[in-house]
Amino acid sequence: MGNTENAPIRFRLDVDLSAVAGDPTEELSRVLRYWAGNMKHYDLDQPVTETVYDSEYREVGSWSLT
Repeated sequence: MGNTENAPIRFRLDVDLSAVAGDPTEELSRVLRYWAGNMKHYDLDQPVTETVYDSEYREVGSWSLT
C-alpha cells in the first residue's frame, strides 16, 4: 500500500449477520473484539484480506486493508 502519497488506508469489515450462529449482536461484538486484538500483528502498509468466522467456525465474512 505504501502510503508515501498520503493515500488513505481503508479497513473494511463485511459480516453476513443473517448467517452467524446465535445472536447477531453478540457475534458481531465477538468478531470486533477478536480482530481488534489481532490488528497489532499486521503491517498496515500492506494489503491483506482475512476470512471472518462465527463462534461455530463457519465463514460469515471477511475484512481487508487496502
